[in-house]
Amino acid sequence: MARLPWPAPALLVWAAAWGLYRALEGLAWPQPVSITLACLFGIALSLLGNSWWRRALIAAGFPVALAASGAAVLPPWGWLVLLVLLALVYPLNAWRDAPLFPTPANALNSLAGSAPLPPGALVLDAGCGLGHGLKALRQAYPQAQLEGIEGSWPLRAACALYCPWARVRQGDIWRTDWSRYALVYLFQRPESMPRAAAKAGAEMRAGSWLVSLEFEARDLVAHTVLSAPDGRPVWLYHIPSVRQVRDVSPLRGQ
Repeated sequence: MARLPWPAPALLVWAAAWGLYRALEGLAWPQPVSITLACLFGIALSLLGNSWWRRALIAAGFPVALAASGAAVLPPWGWLVLLVLLALVYPLNAWRDAPLFPTPANALNSLAGSAPLPPGALVLDAGCGLGHGLKALRQAYPQAQLEGIEGSWPLRAACALYCPWARVRQGDIWRTDWSRYALVYLFQRPESMPRAAAKAGAEMRAGSWLVSLEFEARDLVAHTVLSAPDGRPVWLYHIPSVRQVRDVSPLRGQ
C-alpha cells in the first residue's frame, strides 16, 4: 500500500473501515463495538503508511468522517478507548525517538562483508517496529541470534508474528543494556544519534558493531559507510570508536 500514489492508501483504508463498520452494523452488532473495531482496523492499517503524517491521517480518517457525518454517535468513553488504542500503537516515546520507519528490503545485504560476525552472534534491532529491520538482518546474518526491542505493545505483538524466528520483546531501547550484543542496528532519526553514540561507547564491548541506516553518529568515527540499493548510507561503527569526526566516502554494495 505504501507504494500507491497518495492519497490512494488513505482512501482505500477509509473505505475499508467504512465497509467493516457497515458490515458489523448489518449483523446487528452494538454500535459502539462496531465503531471501535472499525477505528482499530484503520489504526492497524495506518502502520503501512510511508511517513508519520500520512499514518496519522490514515488512522484519523474514519473516526473524523464518522463524527462529521453524524451517521453514528460514539459515547464519551468510546472516544477514550480510541485514544488509548492510538497511544498503544504510537506511544509517547515515538515522538522522542523515530516513528515507524520500515527498513527497506535488501538494505543490509552487504553488511556481513564489512562487519563479519561469528555464527550464533547476538544481534539487536533497537526499535524493531513491525520487523522489517529484523528481516533485513536475517538476510545479512542467517546464523545470528536476532532480538528486537519495541516500545509499542501492538507493534511488538505484530513483529513477533512477522518474525517468529527472532526474540521480540517490549521495552525502551535506551534502558536496554547493549553490552550483550555483537551488533546493534538502528534506524532512528538525526536527533537520536548523539544519545545512541554515547550509549554504544559506554556499554558495548570492544570489537562489537553499531550500525545505523541513513543517519550518522557524528560523535563516532565510521569504520565504513556502505550504500543500500536505494542509495541510503549504512553507517558502520566498530567499538571502541575514537571520538572524533573524519570523512568516510560511501562504498557501493559489495
